[in-house]
Order: sequence, then structure tokens, then C-alpha cells
Amino acid sequence: MPSILIVDDEANIRELVTVYFTAAGFDVRHAADGPSGLRSALEDPPDLVLLDIMLPGIDGQAVCRRLRETTKVPVIMLTARGGELDKVALLESGADDYVTKPFSPPELVARARAVLRRTQQVPQAPPTLVTVGGLSVDEAERRVTVDGVDVVLTAKEFDLLAAMASEPGVVFSRERLLERAWGFADFVDARGVDVHIRHLREKLGDEAASPRFVETVRGVGYRVRRDAG
Repeated sequence: MPSILIVDDEANIRELVTVYFTAAGFDVRHAADGPSGLRSALEDPPDLVLLDIMLPGIDGQAVCRRLRETTKVPVIMLTARGGELDKVALLESGADDYVTKPFSPPELVARARAVLRRTQQVPQAPPTLVTVGGLSVDEAERRVTVDGVDVVLTAKEFDLLAAMASEPGVVFSRERLLERAWGFADFVDARGVDVHIRHLREKLGDEAASPRFVETVRGVGYRVRRDAG
């Protein structure tokens, strides 16, 4: 039986969602604010977290970022906002999907099942160690080094880099990177990938104008240079 943690400060939302997820065969538990939701998710990780953005104590995006530091538990965000900038912000915080309020409970259950199918898939190949010039990407340890120095990346930044590093010289479109890092390409405008690439470059010590590792192929996407120095 899959477990879900519902973090929402509105009792009527928690009750409504509980009815539908219980009927769908989920083991449901709740939290009414950010701190208690974060504590519950870390102490006893569920299979899925349903997380409202507007929460007392710690907002949902901050909770999601904290979860991403130590766990891969999938997160669906509940938001009353629908703007493109807000969607990019959700990507930034590490959400796997989002649902805009007011929502259809059956659709929410269907999205939850879809997220679980994506995130619980068995890897097709064992983790690999890729070294390109001074860049090393270790999928098994989820470790990146540049010239022997560790580089700390977020989970999504690592996934994007690992995808490109797995095929040096091959250009990855934004849509393909979304599919590799998030499991689907219709979550947000594909330009959201640009935000993560920018942050990734900063951490690698790269410059967009003369990149050492991650190169932009104008009008197409990004690639890890085959001749990365």
C-alpha cells in the first residue's frame, strides 16, 4: 500500500484529499504546517508528499528544498498560482509535479499515481562513472568533481548534468532534459531548464560565453563538450 503525506493548513482540503486517496488504496497521514510536515517526511519518509505552497512556519517551496537535500521522496505541490514564473520557481524547489487549486480530486489521485510510476521505475542500466576532461560525474555516489574538487549540486542539477555527461558531444533539447530529469516534458515551459543550467554553470565555474563544460547549441539545447578541459 503506497503512503502519502498531505501537508496543508486547510482542514477541509486535508479531509477531502484523504477521502479520495484512502479510497484509492493509499495509507494517508497529515501535517498542518511546514515544520511538522518537514519533520514527518524526514523521520518516516512516505512514498509521496502532497505539499501546499502557502504554509505556516515554513512555506511549501522551502520544505521541498529541504527534502531535496537529503531524500528523493517525490513531491506534488498544491498552488493557487498559475503564472509561468511560479512554475519555474516550483522547478527550482525540486517539485515533481504541481496541481493548481481548485483541483479535481480524481485528477490529483491520477497525477499521484503517475508520479509514483515515474519515480519508482527500475533503472535500465547500472550507475556509471563518467570523466570528461576535468569533469567527473559519479552516478552511484551522486558526486561531481571539477579538477578533483567536489562540487555540491541540487538533485535536479545533478540529474541534468548526468544526462548530458552520459553522452558527451550529443546535444540534448530542453524537452529531452525535462524528460530525463523530471520524467516528463509538459510540467512547465521548457525554458525552465535554462534556470537550472545557469545555476549548474555557476557551480562548475563555467561561463556561458566560453564554456569549459556545458555548451549551448543555439536554437537546439545543451551538451557536455566532448573536449571538456
